[in-house]
Amino acid sequence: MTSPMTIDEIRELLDLFNSSGVGELEIEREGVRIRIRKAGVAAEYQVSPASAGAVQPQETAASVESAAPAGEVESGKILVKSPIVGTYYDAPSPGAGPFVSVGDAIEPGQVLCIIESMKLMNEIEAETAGVVAAKLVENGRPVEYGEALFAIRPR
Repeated sequence: MTSPMTIDEIRELLDLFNSSGVGELEIEREGVRIRIRKAGVAAEYQVSPASAGAVQPQETAASVESAAPAGEVESGKILVKSPIVGTYYDAPSPGAGPFVSVGDAIEPGQVLCIIESMKLMNEIEAETAGVVAAKLVENGRPVEYGEALFAIRPR
């Protein structure tokens, strides 16, 4: 039986995490769970007591509209990927309707979403005509460079 991590062990773990290319790490020891996840350029650190048997998800994908999970996009579809690191928004303002929904026809130049990066709102536009087959990111979630945002079925 091991003891919970000491502050020095946690600091060493954080140093190793920050110097590595790992995006997320979760460790549980003696009823204490430590989860470290990079979000954009800053890292988020979270320490919480582990519950025996029940794991509570940190994020849910219930509001993500998707015809297929991100890893199972059918061939022939074009993935729209994030050109920058930032926060994904699917509407122009809180409470407004989304720019696009699954099943919507889109045209080149049409705004699909916004990615906020360094307090700047960057509109992500469609590069091809088609139909939105899947939304692969939840509204308000941090995204990485090159992360798939949408699957588009070209026309």
